[in-house]
Amino acid sequence: MNYSRNILVTGGAGFIGSHLIRLLVNKYPQYRIINLDKLTYAGNLRNLEDIEQMENYVFVKVDIIDKDRIKAIFQEYAVSDVIHLAAESHVDRSIEDPMEFVKTNVLGTVNLLQAAKENWNKDGNHIFHHVSTDEVYGSLGAEGYFEEVTPYDPRSPYSASKASSDHFVMAFYHTYGLPIKISNCSNNYGSHQFPEKLIPLMINNIVHKKPLPVYGKGENIRDWLWVVDHASAIDAIFHEGRIGESYNVGGLNEWTNIDLVRHLCRLMDKKLGRADGESEELITFVTDRSGHDLRYAIDAGKLESEIGWKPSIQFEEGLEKTVDWYLENESWIKQVTDGSYRGYYIQMYDNR
Repeated sequence: MNYSRNILVTGGAGFIGSHLIRLLVNKYPQYRIINLDKLTYAGNLRNLEDIEQMENYVFVKVDIIDKDRIKAIFQEYAVSDVIHLAAESHVDRSIEDPMEFVKTNVLGTVNLLQAAKENWNKDGNHIFHHVSTDEVYGSLGAEGYFEEVTPYDPRSPYSASKASSDHFVMAFYHTYGLPIKISNCSNNYGSHQFPEKLIPLMINNIVHKKPLPVYGKGENIRDWLWVVDHASAIDAIFHEGRIGESYNVGGLNEWTNIDLVRHLCRLMDKKLGRADGESEELITFVTDRSGHDLRYAIDAGKLESEIGWKPSIQFEEGLEKTVDWYLENESWIKQVTDGSYRGYYIQMYDNR
């Protein structure tokens, strides 16, 4: 079959990537979707079992720091577009080993940019969509929101590596005319998220009556975006966003960590038939991590005004859907936490 686009999605076996690939494969049968993933601890092909036999889906196991393999894949699959999600994303791990984040998030991104520059005709209809994070903007006080024009002020090795990759993407646009788009998202939640992250870790620990570790006093604030909504936003930006522009994607759902955990405890007590307040007794306050940004909040007004996108779901509803999925898929959690991943990081959470 001759496909109208051959879209390379990096990190497609991961949390956000698998939701995006599922959307693209089902919505656009005229596109071939090439899933490129290294399959680290956070990448799992079980996330895509429901679409792996689809004719317009291909999986390739590759590390994006392998420059020669990246070049070969562009040629083998006649890659017309890239949606780049592959990244190391755990803040605590970046503090322990920043060089791994430089390799994947910076060098890997430049490898992809270089391959696109060398293989794409300047007159062709190509798009390089780079998916990034709101962490590049630094930390907010009690008021205000991150906008696309907010100066970058990364505070951790992770956010510094993502900021660097954003700058390289924009530099390839200005220097070489590469047709790029950038999106910076707030915290994602939903099904298939590796339990190093706040919500799935708390769900799993509540089920097993383990301590619920909360950094500091739990006063850090995050804006929560349902992963299905994020996938739809990427789809919208890819197809309708302007070349050379960046777009912030937020859920319009600000919660302090402690309020979120308490809400989750009450929801889980109801789902598990426990006494109200039973799970809250598991909350344990622990020493805050270094450079823990106080507050992230996204102004997604540009995305709504230019493209018409806005979140489809309220946080409470999305959280209940998320809880139901994890309770119905305990085998998935056991499989991804089978000991192949260093245990420290699934005892503490990363809320980015």
